[in-house]
Amino acid sequence: MSKTLAYAAQAPHTPLAPVEIERRAVGPDDVAIDILYCGVCHSDLHTARNEWHNTLYPSVPGHEIVGKVTAVGSNVSKFKVGDVAGVGCMVDSCRHCASCNESLEQYCESGFTGTYNGPVFGGENTFGGYSQHIVVDQRFVLRISHTDPAQLAAVAPLLCAGITTYSPLRQWKVGPGQKVGIVGLGGLGHMGVKIAAAMGAHVVLFTTSPNKREDALRLGASDVVVSKNAEEMAAHAGSFDFILNTVAAPHDLNPFLNLLKRDATLCLVGAPDSPHPPADVFGLIFKRRRIAGSLIGGIAETQEMLDFCAEHSIVSDIEMIPMQAINEAYERMLKSDVKYRFVIDMASL
Repeated sequence: MSKTLAYAAQAPHTPLAPVEIERRAVGPDDVAIDILYCGVCHSDLHTARNEWHNTLYPSVPGHEIVGKVTAVGSNVSKFKVGDVAGVGCMVDSCRHCASCNESLEQYCESGFTGTYNGPVFGGENTFGGYSQHIVVDQRFVLRISHTDPAQLAAVAPLLCAGITTYSPLRQWKVGPGQKVGIVGLGGLGHMGVKIAAAMGAHVVLFTTSPNKREDALRLGASDVVVSKNAEEMAAHAGSFDFILNTVAAPHDLNPFLNLLKRDATLCLVGAPDSPHPPADVFGLIFKRRRIAGSLIGGIAETQEMLDFCAEHSIVSDIEMIPMQAINEAYERMLKSDVKYRFVIDMASL
């Protein structure tokens, strides 16, 4: 065991503050990583404040981790000391169920083990990337393919925001000749725009904020629709092959369903803390439309995403903060006052 400094929430309504935590000794299959950068995800806030009613305290959030390998176990062959490596949302799964056997560990039937807050269905707590150091089984460590050291901080959010948007775009075979909508231009949405555009789709960004038009076009959107404008929405009725909804607040899905072609899909990746209003059944059955959901991605697909993003020079748009600014960053995140992802410089810790 080794001790390392971290930032943790001790209860739902207390600010995150410094703590000392223990990491396990490096085992034969383990990779030890000194954390350089950790992205800040809305899930971190949900968990720290127990908004999903499942938080184990003390809670050390952080699952968008980029760092340098400092030690490897005797069985480790994919990583060596000095490598730059990443850790995303998972650090283990059962490894033998049907989903795990298909490299879909995020759907592990026993519940994957989160990088923080332990196994999905309950178990011993785990501590995430708001810390100096982490030890992870090699099966859940990612190769960072971006070669420019100046990009490493902006690579960190790919480990959650990147794979959360890449996985459904890949699953529904988004590509050239398709008209694809991205709902929301936040931490997830701005990655969805970049990745869908790199896949060759005609990308339309939906936003409630007209002042985001210029940014959306810069990021790769071909068109921008203000979703509160009924005329702008009506002009696109029945024309989309796929819509990815990244908004993490409850809202009416029906206006977006009406934009889908027959047999097209509206996929939800935002996780609100209360349900969306009911969808209109007739809007679904008369066009055989679908509402679907998607959860991050498996380890193999996450590696594929990192390689794709490196090939297309895709990183997240970030604002770097010191660890000591995390509580302020949470409040700003609630106001959407960030373009588009906070990343913690762990040297500040």
